[in-house]
Amino acid sequence: MTVILGPPVVKWSCPNCTEYAVTIGQANRFHTCWGLAGLTAPMVPAGTRVKIEVREREDYIGTEDVQYDGNGRPVMSVVTTRDDGQDCAVYAPTAHVVRSEG
Repeated sequence: MTVILGPPVVKWSCPNCTEYAVTIGQANRFHTCWGLAGLTAPMVPAGTRVKIEVREREDYIGTEDVQYDGNGRPVMSVVTTRDDGQDCAVYAPTAHVVRSEG
């Protein structure tokens, strides 16, 4: 008898809000987190002990287009800390194309 194994079912949750999801064969999951003022943040497999924090930009913004959270604060990154390491989602400034005449 042959057994065909399908992709794994993963239950996701967020430690900063009540959002949850169930996926099949998906390696990661992001969502709009209202616990982090509307930023796009990672979800983690349900039951995982993690801490997800927002890091504000501490440098001069000037005329750069940066990501702001729902409270109007400029955001540099979202850091996920687990027992075995860290992950970081970086919000880089948006690049612009300048067209010169001539």
